[in-house]
Amino acid sequence: MTADRPLSDRLDDDDYPAYTMGRAAEMLGTTPAFLRAIGEARLITPLRSEGGHRRYSRYQLRVAARARELVDRGTPIEAACRIVILEDQLEEAQRINAEYRRRAGHTASDVSGSRND
Repeated sequence: MTADRPLSDRLDDDDYPAYTMGRAAEMLGTTPAFLRAIGEARLITPLRSEGGHRRYSRYQLRVAARARELVDRGTPIEAACRIVILEDQLEEAQRINAEYRRRAGHTASDVSGSRND
């Protein structure tokens, strides 16, 4: 882990692995076995402490919470993990598309503006 970073940076970092498995399970209202299962399904990959213990970030806890919602509604854990992965991929694709549209809009306005000169 990155002890050389200032504490304030680590506290604000959504990806900083701040939570032990026990604390993460407690916060999610689930069991360590659930966290191991979603790890095995490759939904999240916790970082490991120097002693080999799993550590989870806030981002990973949000992902795990979404999977738990689906499992609580009766979705099999493997399917829940796949759904969450696909939702995340869709969100990223939409973000990229919005960025492309924004850039294309600037380019189109730059081109149309230069035609009037």
